[in-house]
Amino acid sequence: MGTPQKDVTIKSDAPDTLLLEKHADYIASYGSKKDDYEYCMSEYLRMSGIYWGLTVMDLMGQLHRMNREEILTFIKSCQHECGGISASIGHDPHLLYTLSAVQILTLYDSINVIDVNKVVEYVQSLQKEDGSFAGDIWGNVSNPYYPKYQY
Repeated sequence: MGTPQKDVTIKSDAPDTLLLEKHADYIASYGSKKDDYEYCMSEYLRMSGIYWGLTVMDLMGQLHRMNREEILTFIKSCQHECGGISASIGHDPHLLYTLSAVQILTLYDSINVIDVNKVVEYVQSLQKEDGSFAGDIWGNVSNPYYPKYQY
């Protein structure tokens, strides 16, 4: 077995408590700078990013700081005719972003924002004969996020 390396030195004057308010401030302000480079470059995973941000805000008791109506409108605009939901407007629907959208809507108790029957049809259309699921209509299964959903 290897020896763990100490690659970070924490200074003695470093905070010794978790600064939740600073974390919440950062997350709450993240989407406000829509022309920010990082914001633009992360468009391809926007839906999952919103889910991750909302989840941590909820865990910190700060969910009320997020713009609920803007988020619900965004999700609705990402649902395609096939029922699937995309990472962002103008992207193709994918199972992972559909999952993130459903999780967000569940968190907000607003599942009625989308056409749930169409989501069910979309998910069913992606199920393969062996019971597994493709990520999209092209049968994509190579996605770096899939291992997170395997137990």
